[in-house]
Amino acid sequence: MSELSKTVARTLAESRVDSLGADASREAHRALVNYMGVALGGADHEAMDIVLRALGGFSGPGAAAVIGRRETVDVPFAGLLNGISSHIHDFDDTTPSNYIHPTSPVASALFAWAAANEVSGPAFLHAFALGFDIVTRIGDATYPAHYRAGWHSTGSIGIFGAAVAIGRLLELGEQQMLWAIGLAATQASGLRDNFGSMAKGFHPGHAARCGIEAALMARAGFTTGATPLEGPRGFAAVTAGGQFDRATFEDGFGTSYRFEGNTYKPYPCGIVIHPTIEICSEIHHEGTDPDAVDRVECRVAPLVRDLCDQHPTSGLQGKFSIYHAAAIGLVRGQGRLSEFTDAAVADPAISAMRDRVNAVADESVSEDSVRVIVTLKDGSTVEKFLGASLGNLERPLSDAQLEDKFLNQITAIGGDQAKEILEQCWKIGTLDDIGDLVRSTVPR
Repeated sequence: MSELSKTVARTLAESRVDSLGADASREAHRALVNYMGVALGGADHEAMDIVLRALGGFSGPGAAAVIGRRETVDVPFAGLLNGISSHIHDFDDTTPSNYIHPTSPVASALFAWAAANEVSGPAFLHAFALGFDIVTRIGDATYPAHYRAGWHSTGSIGIFGAAVAIGRLLELGEQQMLWAIGLAATQASGLRDNFGSMAKGFHPGHAARCGIEAALMARAGFTTGATPLEGPRGFAAVTAGGQFDRATFEDGFGTSYRFEGNTYKPYPCGIVIHPTIEICSEIHHEGTDPDAVDRVECRVAPLVRDLCDQHPTSGLQGKFSIYHAAAIGLVRGQGRLSEFTDAAVADPAISAMRDRVNAVADESVSEDSVRVIVTLKDGSTVEKFLGASLGNLERPLSDAQLEDKFLNQITAIGGDQAKEILEQCWKIGTLDDIGDLVRSTVPR
């Protein structure tokens, strides 16, 4: 992998604003619409208040607005807060090829920077596309080794996207871009042990903050090693057991952007339990009485048990519980934000149903599928198989569904204000100053 990092830095530094085609531009806008919705949706979460209480007094001058908040903070801190709000509900986009939430760390950094520095729509969209693409490519090249080792790739790989995106806005040259990548690599962090806690939401925020700082330090001349991606003690060697599929990484690099592999969630939880929520909700709506259920068997891909085997005591843990997913579908027939609260997890009917659910790892079932067998107390059974869940690559959310999702999750601001912001998000690539959009999210 001779001089991989240098080649990457050169390509990024030389990329042109007009390199986005129509398809990439459209998907970039969809990603940013979805992002703004989830960032506003999480803006009034308890985790945001905790971070501001703990760290707000240490912020530098309040140069940057924070999405959906009244506070102004320094730019890196704004990146941290945007990242937490956009991921705390686990409602942000996902690339199933590597299970990264690519937009959150990148867009969180960019909106923080644009809140304090004038950035045009075309420049913003180009920087976002570069950051999104580098996250996806590094993720694809190191999956599954990096993820299986226990890294939460949204944080540990998302930081590269944040550094690259801000570096592009700063017009870093090849050497500076290489240093930004090196500083991202040496700060890469985020552990899957934190799934089901506030710390999971912290990961993309930390990546955004550190990515901003990496680009700024690189611009100032702060040096790093020359092989942060491919070196014998570089990112791939240390965090992925040496796995880095260069062919996968380089395929179309510099000429295309990997938005085609992105997906948008209809449910605010781990994507691999979406099929279970959908099919169990279908069983509920077809008339199966929850009180008549004796036991439930969910046959799922092994990864589902690996990621979502929690027996929850909190709403955040419920987002990573195959048992809770089945229970809310069968009892309530839906999987909205209200189904992933502490109150929902403690609901006696849902708790009792969770205890009846057994999840079986089945190699014949794909990660986007599920087979559910419900045995009723009279001995009869209801069996259903779902081959592809709503929101994934085979059944993507439409623009209209993205808009409904955007408007139905926001409580930090009023409905009319949310609609105005939504309209502007669809026009991001043509706006004169993205900072105006960020400031328009401040609650009135």
